Amino acid sequence: MSVTYGEYLKIDELLSLQQLRSEDEHDETLFIIIHQTYELWFKQILHEVGLLQESLERDDTPIAMATFKRILTILKILVAQVDILETMTPVSFLTFRSRIDNASGFQSLQFRQLEIALGHRRPGMASHQPEGSPGRARLEAGMARRSLWDSFLRFLVHHGYAIPQEALERDLSQGVEENPQVQEQLIQLYRQDPYRREVCERLVDLDEGIQEWRYRHVKMVERTIGTKRGTGGSAGAEYLRSTLFKALFPDLWAIRTAL
Repeated sequence: MSVTYGEYLKIDELLSLQQLRSEDEHDETLFIIIHQTYELWFKQILHEVGLLQESLERDDTPIAMATFKRILTILKILVAQVDILETMTPVSFLTFRSRIDNASGFQSLQFRQLEIALGHRRPGMASHQPEGSPGRARLEAGMARRSLWDSFLRFLVHHGYAIPQEALERDLSQGVEENPQVQEQLIQLYRQDPYRREVCERLVDLDEGIQEWRYRHVKMVERTIGTKRGTGGSAGAEYLRSTLFKALFPDLWAIRTAL
């Protein structure tokens, strides 16, 4: 018996997942669908970042470049979704905000996983998940794996660049820090290796794309709730502003002055 479109995509189950906590607040449906869609895209980006790391470490540049293109295209969709969410007025959001209780985007496990995979790591990232929970285990496992930047450094080694051992064997639980020796190699690459330079530029595009999404997210929150505290007791826009302009790949930004 052939599988139908609805069966394959589990449409009935999917459409049953928008369960409102208010009785008749029109915009709560939009709020739920947008955030559920974000989580689906986070899942896909995580899937793609895994392939991107594998392709860099095995020096499969064509696959890496195609994967970059897909991730960057998805990021454009994430930014565009903010435009949809901003059609909801502050007054409309306030009609159901209290019913969200302690739920907050700050609790998004998948976005934390994505930050970890890209290299934005800091102490206590797993502490917001309960001790012994599957979510905490996933975050802790991610902190023990190489980030995208670490995979990129191995790609450079494969092509003969003298990446210092301290960078290759760094503490994976920490965020990526600037390394002058890595920067020297990157400057050489930019001046003499246009093919690999394109890989570097796609990393910069990815870094900039994440920062753009963070910025739009901050402005959307400010537009909706102003300076109020966020749901779940988070600092709201104040916390989100603190995440802006923190480069995922600082060496690729630092070398711009020297080129």
